[in-house]
Amino acid sequence: MEDTYVGAIDQGTTGTRFMVFDHGGQVVANAYRKHEQIYPEPGWVEHDPTEIWENTQEVVTAGLDEAGLDATQLEALGITNQRETTVVWDAETGRPVHNALVWQDRRTTDRVEELQEEDKVEWIRGKTGLEADAYFSATKTEWILDNAEPLKLQASRGEDVRDRAENGELLMGTIDSWLIYNLTGNHITDVTNASRTMLYNIRDLEWDDELLDEFGVPASMLPEVRPSSDEALYGHTDADGFLGAEIPVAGALGDQQAAMFGQTCFDAGDAKNTYGTGSFYLMNTGNEAVESDHGLLTTIGFQLSGEPVQYALEGAIFITGAAIEWLEDVDLINNAAQTAELARSVDSTDGVYMVPAFTGLGAPHWDGRARGTIVGMTRGTRKEHIVRATLESIAYQTRDVAEAMEADSGVETTTLRVDGGAVKNNFLCQLQSDIIQTDIARPEVDETTALGSAYAAGLAVGYWDTVDELRENWQVDREFSPERESEEVDKLYDRWGDAVEKSLDWARED
Repeated sequence: MEDTYVGAIDQGTTGTRFMVFDHGGQVVANAYRKHEQIYPEPGWVEHDPTEIWENTQEVVTAGLDEAGLDATQLEALGITNQRETTVVWDAETGRPVHNALVWQDRRTTDRVEELQEEDKVEWIRGKTGLEADAYFSATKTEWILDNAEPLKLQASRGEDVRDRAENGELLMGTIDSWLIYNLTGNHITDVTNASRTMLYNIRDLEWDDELLDEFGVPASMLPEVRPSSDEALYGHTDADGFLGAEIPVAGALGDQQAAMFGQTCFDAGDAKNTYGTGSFYLMNTGNEAVESDHGLLTTIGFQLSGEPVQYALEGAIFITGAAIEWLEDVDLINNAAQTAELARSVDSTDGVYMVPAFTGLGAPHWDGRARGTIVGMTRGTRKEHIVRATLESIAYQTRDVAEAMEADSGVETTTLRVDGGAVKNNFLCQLQSDIIQTDIARPEVDETTALGSAYAAGLAVGYWDTVDELRENWQVDREFSPERESEEVDKLYDRWGDAVEKSLDWARED
C-alpha cells in the first residue's frame, strides 16, 4: 500500500480541486482551478458544465504530474461536489442543454412562493426533510425544462426541451452525476446528493413519484441512487480516456456530507461546520431522520455498502466566505488574509452589523427575499469596523444554527469540528468560539471535503478496512476555547437578531 493512493475530485462552487491521499490520510497531491461565475440577471447564478468537466480533467492530470504519480497508483477515485447545482444534458451526445443552475440561484423564488400559497411546504418537508426553497434541484430542473432553448440539432424536429425530456432523450443530475457520467459513462448519484434534489423521499429511499409529477420531471431523466461508499462501484474510467487507465470510481458525497465524513463524524451527536462560500453545520443523528421544528433540514449523512443510511440535521448558511469575497470585490480588502489584521485593529464593530443576505437567508430564517444589509453606521465608521462586522456575521449566523440544532436534537455540542478555507483565520476561529461559547477543534487536514470522498472510495475498494482506521487518522491542529463572558456575547447576539430583521423580505418586485 506504500505506493498506492486514493484520489478525490472536489468540485466546488468556485473551482475544482484534485487531491491524492495516502493511507494515513495525508495529502500527497493537490491541484486547483477556478471556473467562471455567470450572473445573467440579479439573483441568477450559473456555471458552464463543460468548463467544469474540462477543468476536472486538467486538475487530475496536473495533480498527478506535479506529484510524480502515475494514474495506475490510484486504487480508487471519490467525488464530492457543490450540492443542488443542477445540470440537464443530452443522453446521446452528453452535451448540456443549458448552463448549470447553481445552488445560490434564486430565479425560481416565485415558484417556491406558489408552493407556499398552495400549502405544500409541509408535504414536501415530510417526504424530503427539506424546506421548499429555490436552493434545491427540483425547481431548477423544472425551470430548465420550461425555459432552455431547444438544442440546435433538434430544432428542425420542432421539439422543445420538455418534449425531449419526456421522450427519454435528456438526463438530469447534480454535479456528482455529471462527473460520474463523464468519467464512467454511467448515470449514477449517491444517496446524499439525491437527498438534496427535493425529488427524493429520504425515508422510503427512492425517487418520489408525487414530487416528480409536481415539478414535471420525467423519471427517465433521473440517475440511479447508490450508497456513498459503493463496493459495487459506480464504474471505471476509460483506459483510452484522459487518465489512460481503468480506475474504479467508488464513492461520492455531497460536499457537506463529505466534510462530515472526513471529520470522522460517524456517531450520533458528532457535529462539524464547514466554512466555504457558505457555511454548513451538520450533526449526525444516526439511523433516525430527526424532524426539525427550528428551521433546519433533515438530510442523509452517508451510507456505506450493505449498511443502513445515517441521517443528519443540517443548518445551511448561504453566504459566509462569499461575504469576504465581497469585501474584496468592493476594495475594502486586498485579500482574505487581510481581514484578521483589520478586524483585530479595532476593539469592536462600534455597533455596526452586517447581514450578508446576498442570495437570501438560509437556515433557520429561510427568506429568499432577504438581502444584504449593513446597519448601525455613523460618520465615524471605518472599513475596519465593516470588515470586523463581516467576520462577526459568520460567527453569528453559525450561532443561529447551533441554537436551532441543540433545540431540535436535545444534544448540547461540547466541541465543534471546523474545516474549510476560512478556518485558517485564527481570529475567526477564536471569534466563533466566543460567540457560540463552545470549544472549536481545527484538524490538521482542513480539506476534509476531499478527504471524506477519498475515505468513501477507499473503504469501497478495501484500501481502508474500517471507519476505525479513519478515526485514528484524525488529528487536531489547534483548539480554541471561549475567552469572552457569555453575558457580553449574549447582548451582542441579541442585537444581531435586530439586524437580521432589517434584512428580511427586502427584494419585493414592483
